[in-house]
Amino acid sequence: QVHLVESGGGLVQPGGSLRLSCAASGSAFNMNAMGWDRQAPGKQRELVAIINTVGNTNYLDSVKGRFSISIDNDKNTVYLQMNRLKPEDTAVYYCRFWGGSSGWGQGTQVTVSS
Repeated sequence: QVHLVESGGGLVQPGGSLRLSCAASGSAFNMNAMGWDRQAPGKQRELVAIINTVGNTNYLDSVKGRFSISIDNDKNTVYLQMNRLKPEDTAVYYCRFWGGSSGWGQGTQVTVSS
C-alpha cells in the first residue's frame, strides 16, 4: 500500500489562502495521477482536484478559479494551492493516489472561519 502524508491544513479567515502538500512513498508503485478529496461534516466525500503525471488537471466546479493543483514527479508530491477560501471549503482534505497501488491519506483539516 502506498503511504501518503498530507500537511498544510489549518484555520484561515474567509478570503485567505492555504497550501496543502502530499508526499507519496513506497518504492513498489507507479504513479499515474494524484489529487485531493474533501469531506465536510454531514456530507459525502467529493473529488476536489486531480492532476496526472503530464500535468493535465480537472477541478470541482465550485473551486475552479480559486484552487490550483500541481505535481512534482521527482518528489512524488502533489500540492493544492487554495485561494479566496470560503466557509463552505471547510472539510477534511484527503490526498489521493492512482497507480500500481491506489488509496487515500489520513487527511488534513481545513477550517475557514472568521
